[in-house]
Amino acid sequence: QVQPVESGGGLVQAGGSLRLSCAVSGIIFSRSAMGWYRQAPGKQRELVAQLTSGGSTNYADSVSGRFTISRDNAKNTVYLQMNSLKPEDTAVYYCKAETWSPRVNYWGQGTQVTVSS
Repeated sequence: QVQPVESGGGLVQAGGSLRLSCAVSGIIFSRSAMGWYRQAPGKQRELVAQLTSGGSTNYADSVSGRFTISRDNAKNTVYLQMNSLKPEDTAVYYCKAETWSPRVNYWGQGTQVTVSS
């Protein structure tokens, strides 16, 4: 009944940019930690970026300096700004919301990002 909804994926050339959005309702968004994960074909799902309710961020080494996670609590939306995209960034990107009490993880359905060389 609670499902984050991602948008903004698509096809982009290497070196280009995309901004992913994830909207989620039915939770206290401002008290929830948000994260972006990705999964490439044949690969394990991996953390891309996370943002706590207190504003702390954490990025995968592979995207640090290129990607930025942010949130707009008034819109119940988290964003992932992706710059200087590389072909190896190609994956399905998933949004995750983690509520505070009770602690529950909610996953979006994913959005495809394809970076051409």
